[in-house]
Amino acid sequence: MSLSQTSSAPPNLLLRVVRAIGLLRESPVGMAGALLVLFWALVALFAPIIAPFDPNATILPFAKPGTPNPAGGTFWLGTDHIGRDILSRLVWGSRAVLFFAPVATLSAYVVGIIMGLYAGYLGGRTDTILSRISDIILSFPVLVLYILIITTYGATGFNIILAITFASAPGIMRIVRGLTLDLRNRDYVAAAQTRGESTWHILLFEILPNARGPLIVDACLRLGYVIITIGVLGFLGLGLPPPDPDWGGMINEARSMAVVFPHMTLVPCFAISSLILGFNLLADGLREISLRD
Repeated sequence: MSLSQTSSAPPNLLLRVVRAIGLLRESPVGMAGALLVLFWALVALFAPIIAPFDPNATILPFAKPGTPNPAGGTFWLGTDHIGRDILSRLVWGSRAVLFFAPVATLSAYVVGIIMGLYAGYLGGRTDTILSRISDIILSFPVLVLYILIITTYGATGFNIILAITFASAPGIMRIVRGLTLDLRNRDYVAAAQTRGESTWHILLFEILPNARGPLIVDACLRLGYVIITIGVLGFLGLGLPPPDPDWGGMINEARSMAVVFPHMTLVPCFAISSLILGFNLLADGLREISLRD
């Protein structure tokens, strides 16, 4: 690689980013979703600055929204049953969601893409074996799989990622397999085979880049599903171990007091819904743009 090629790589990447933003601006729905996701990403990034109190500090139980703190500050969203500031827990909880959801989704995609590429490209016995494994996993109710894995190995961040990867990868594998079956007969794949390129090269550099459009849209939608999953696991007591802030765990802790103190459950529910809505709108915008192209 020449010096001129090396120096032109960053500008080319920057141009791609600018072009992607420009395309997204063509879709109001996509822009609305991107802004929602960006909002929560910034909240998570600047959590130490935004959160007014320690999220695990017991200060004043059952304070209503807007109650002043005798020691200074205001409980803008009130406090929970043991006196922890809800706003601070909400802000810090966004970090957990926006870390584990993308990591779990990425992990599921890595496994699903590898399985789907091999199944679709090689066909034959490889396709049959991988497809049957996928069918067996997909035949189980997803929530049962999550509960089974996490109750067996413990409620930790790693096991949450493992459970989501195990349950989600087969669905991704089916999508990638279908795309690969269509793309493997294209001229550029035949040209790579004629050049003597390895199977890995053909899969990763010829087929996968041409399948990225549908996969990016599906990834945004799947991120929303994963966020729901993390919230459900937290509600069932199978999420991150306490006292770490967890949106689903916040709903679970306050469910028995929802009638008297509805803000304790409504606030984390709104946070989960808004983030999921952001990813869904972003996926709709990306799909709209891809159809125009």
